[in-house]
Amino acid sequence: MTPDQQRPTSAEHDRLATSEDPRAPWRRWGPYVSARQWGTVREDYSADGDAWTHFPFDHAHLRAYRWGEDGIAGLSDVDGHLNVAVAMWNGRDDRLKERYFGLTNPQGNHGEDVKEYWWHLEGLPTHSYASTLYRYPQAAYPYEELLRVNAERGVEDPEHELADTGVLDEGRFFDVVVTHAKAAPGDVVVEVTATNHGPESAPLHLLPQVWFRNTWSWGLDDRRPALWRDDAAANDEDGTVVVRAEHHDLGSVTVRAEGAPRTLFCENDTNAAALHGQDAVPPGHTAYPKDAVGRAVVHGQDDACNPEQRGTKMAFWWSFDEVAPGQSVTVRLRLTEGRGPGSDAPGDEEVVALRRQEADRFYAAVLPEGTDAEDALVARRAFAGLQWCKQLYLYDVTRWLQGDPGQPPPPPERAERAGRNTSWQHVNLAEVISMPDEWEYPWFATWDLAFHCVAYAHVDPFFAKWQLLLMCREWSMHPNGQLPAYEWNFSDVNPPVHPWAAWQVYCIDGSRDRVFLERVVLKMLLNFPWWVNRKDADGSHVFEGGFLGLDNIGLFDRSDPLPDGQRLEQADATAWMGLFCLKMLRMSMELAREDPAWDEVATKFLVHFLSIAQAMDDIGRGHARLWDEEDDFFHDILTTEDGEVHRMPVRSMVGLLPLAGVAIVPNWVLDELPDLTEFFAGWTRRRPELRDALLHTNHDGYALRTLSMVDRRQWRAVAARMLDEAEFLSPGGLRSLSAAHRDGVQVQIGGSDLSLAYVPGESDSRMFGGNSNWRGPVWLPVNALLTDALRTYGRGAGAGRPVEYPTGSGEELPIDEVAARIEQRLVGLFRPGVDGRRPSTPVHHPSGPLWDSHPTFSEYFDGDSGVGLGASHQTGWTALVAHFICAPDGIANR
Repeated sequence: MTPDQQRPTSAEHDRLATSEDPRAPWRRWGPYVSARQWGTVREDYSADGDAWTHFPFDHAHLRAYRWGEDGIAGLSDVDGHLNVAVAMWNGRDDRLKERYFGLTNPQGNHGEDVKEYWWHLEGLPTHSYASTLYRYPQAAYPYEELLRVNAERGVEDPEHELADTGVLDEGRFFDVVVTHAKAAPGDVVVEVTATNHGPESAPLHLLPQVWFRNTWSWGLDDRRPALWRDDAAANDEDGTVVVRAEHHDLGSVTVRAEGAPRTLFCENDTNAAALHGQDAVPPGHTAYPKDAVGRAVVHGQDDACNPEQRGTKMAFWWSFDEVAPGQSVTVRLRLTEGRGPGSDAPGDEEVVALRRQEADRFYAAVLPEGTDAEDALVARRAFAGLQWCKQLYLYDVTRWLQGDPGQPPPPPERAERAGRNTSWQHVNLAEVISMPDEWEYPWFATWDLAFHCVAYAHVDPFFAKWQLLLMCREWSMHPNGQLPAYEWNFSDVNPPVHPWAAWQVYCIDGSRDRVFLERVVLKMLLNFPWWVNRKDADGSHVFEGGFLGLDNIGLFDRSDPLPDGQRLEQADATAWMGLFCLKMLRMSMELAREDPAWDEVATKFLVHFLSIAQAMDDIGRGHARLWDEEDDFFHDILTTEDGEVHRMPVRSMVGLLPLAGVAIVPNWVLDELPDLTEFFAGWTRRRPELRDALLHTNHDGYALRTLSMVDRRQWRAVAARMLDEAEFLSPGGLRSLSAAHRDGVQVQIGGSDLSLAYVPGESDSRMFGGNSNWRGPVWLPVNALLTDALRTYGRGAGAGRPVEYPTGSGEELPIDEVAARIEQRLVGLFRPGVDGRRPSTPVHHPSGPLWDSHPTFSEYFDGDSGVGLGASHQTGWTALVAHFICAPDGIANR
């Protein structure tokens, strides 16, 4: 969108126009409840940092959480005080189904892995309308089988999934659709519809639960909120049951339910007796702890819940003894701030129907005219996943390390300097943040989030901008300028993609919010020196970085400390820094159009970029070249203390990323930015031999300049490999490792034999837990970076210089058309094939209309088949598919 274009209009756009504040009324209630709180770092108070073991799944129904809550299709206020989520019981499970089950990192043969099926169906940015579908087995859930069989399998074996157990055969499951629809900012209808897809009648119990987050057990604030049944407000004619909620900060809330459900009340407190024995129960401890609802429903313990019908947790209980095949049953709650909806408020069904219509109108305005129906479905599902994967993230690192006065003191090892996140005690977050995956990654990751924001910008530019800025605030960014990586280790080094994402968001939002741009650039001026001072050890402008998010892409773990005197010079780290400089240059140029002070900042980043680009090509630096003349590719270099050089002979995403270091200097710079223009002129006079290598004009000789980290010969050589179907170009996008390495690569360094091979699917390495793989599969985020770079080059120095696509085909295409073709391959992962099945559908998903109609958004995709792998609800960066659909010709280079 350009500044002179009108913003799209719909009822939801009108709501967004009044919601440019994270605590705006329409944002006050949303799906902010985590799908998994157990097994997170925040809930880990162990000495050894084994979060999975310290708070396992089997404790989740017994122990009160300290830093959040979890549930199925959860809804909460923006502070997480009051929570609503759906529980259910099929009459056969040994426990209430109130949270998703999955394997921990040590339990899964490919790392952590959720063993449930659900899909996000709809989501509007203000959460005025949202729906999600959970597939609940009618047989007893096979917890023990899933644990046992996966424990018997190794990394070479497939995972044993829920569908493999047979419990879903013949459609013997309920599809449970949960819908949130707001009549007003503080008035939310929660509708639950369950449909029996099996061949026989089956029983079902639906138990939407309402509870307060436990804030009273930690010795910091002993005020206890309250829930109670208000029979005086009930309506016997339609069976309306009313529950009141009172909280010292949230105020009064009323929850109404029709259909005369039973109500069960208890406290959101730990069941100390079940965990530690009756002797460990402290004086005054509640007789009705948080698992009481489950004991009453599943085990028939009539005295488990509070007979006084009050507490801090409760459930509405509807029982359906027989749901016939094909039959649906529906229950509804209505949560309203204050005493309940007014007499003139629309009815529950009317609210749901109206918001559903508004969702259609909103996305009709967001999606380009003429978007194919299947592509529209994919985009809407991707946007829905983004909305559902928001989470209230609470983490005060200092308090977490010190422990709470009302609890036993944590082990002293936690406070040692070697302990987790001890150098990040300034972090104190209590914000709604976009998570990479609802279950497998229920914590933010800064570089993931940057990609999320690019997709978010199409539907909620305010939230996209706020998220990028949040990572830069003083309660997130380290005082030394580093951005936090993720809660398992905030100090890990993620690629610096914030500037790239900020520029994308700025352009998608119409290139009009200069205040946002200025705030980002100012914060990145603090982040940039951290990289220069910490990751460029000898000042050579060739950068290290270690991990950089590409888990197991190297011959060895790049995050491990190297022996004294050794250094790993990384082609990807250096490329990331070149991209960093170019986006800072572009944003500074934009700001300098209205404030000339930014002209000198632009010049600063031009100088940094040129130094990095020269170092990439080893011009006058005296160290080993990252560019390999024989292989025509960029590689990492390991230099030992005695100066011995070991080139890592691997063609991977590491060597493609230098192509991302490209930017166009617009024509208007010559007239409007004198400092930058003068430097350009002086530099080209002083270094004429570098002019063609790093500074290009397009084929027509216009004043338009293209800055590139690679010269034309290098660009064409790397692009030829990238577009070769025998190497990087797969049917579903660009692979992370060249398929030319199918037979493996072997290297001997210091007496150690190192090897790596192209693995298109699940990882065969336990490096980083074995739950992701950069040795072959397709990842959407780096694909987005590279297609954006192709468009930039194609509209600058590459204009009129077509490339062969695919390599060896004899067909030549303009470079920006090549970018579009790659993106179509990526979108094609989600489109139905001739048999109705989408290539991206995970292997363990059965086929058939009930399965094939739902696109899945996996973490990454098989480099040969396109099958979805890894985390199964990664509508974080995999939601970039919606960006490709919404911006088919790119945006940031228009």
